[in-house]
Amino acid sequence: MTNTRKSTIIVAGGKGERMQTNIPKQFLELNGKPVLMHTLDTFRNFDPEMELILVLPSSQIEYWNALCKKHAFSAPHKIAEGGATRFQSVKNGLKVVSSPDYIAIHDGVRPLVSHETITDCFAEAEISGAAIPVVDAVDSLRKITENGNVAVDRSLYKMVQTPQVFEAGLIIEAYDQDFSETFTDDASVVEAFGHKVSLVAGNRENIKITTQIDMLLAEAILKSR
Repeated sequence: MTNTRKSTIIVAGGKGERMQTNIPKQFLELNGKPVLMHTLDTFRNFDPEMELILVLPSSQIEYWNALCKKHAFSAPHKIAEGGATRFQSVKNGLKVVSSPDYIAIHDGVRPLVSHETITDCFAEAEISGAAIPVVDAVDSLRKITENGNVAVDRSLYKMVQTPQVFEAGLIIEAYDQDFSETFTDDASVVEAFGHKVSLVAGNRENIKITTQIDMLLAEAILKSR
């Protein structure tokens, strides 16, 4: 991977409803510090020169700053205000980046992404302009139809993770599009703009922490490391 300028936008807008807690899931403590701090540290440790932008709802910024003081958290990062949708939140984050060659966009509640996955995504983005990490579907899948449901070939499907990495000019232009309900992630925004997305192997433990079971799994994985 060449010596390119990199930025990572970390989007965190969870409310903790499925976690059954009043504390947003990104702020829950995982092995002694908030999930979100683990995520930021992962990218800082990957590349100390990388620009980090954290996108938070405006109502959570003061709380985040208080957490940083409490935990003496000093990883350099900029903060952007989130929007009404993830699309708008990412768009706000893109306005804060300086002048990188490549931009990664990552879920704030995926603290267990491996350095190998990050490396591979940036390397593929240098080749194709757009790269996302995926893992195989391991469970049997069924498709809901008008007449009931039907089994489908799971080898034709992939589970999508983050970071999703793009050439900077491409992702910035793609986010100039009007919002569409078909935008489920950053890759779908880029595809709608007319650019193909390349797949790279993700890491299975790169789970999105959403439920209490996810927290238990994440704690176990961190302790095993």
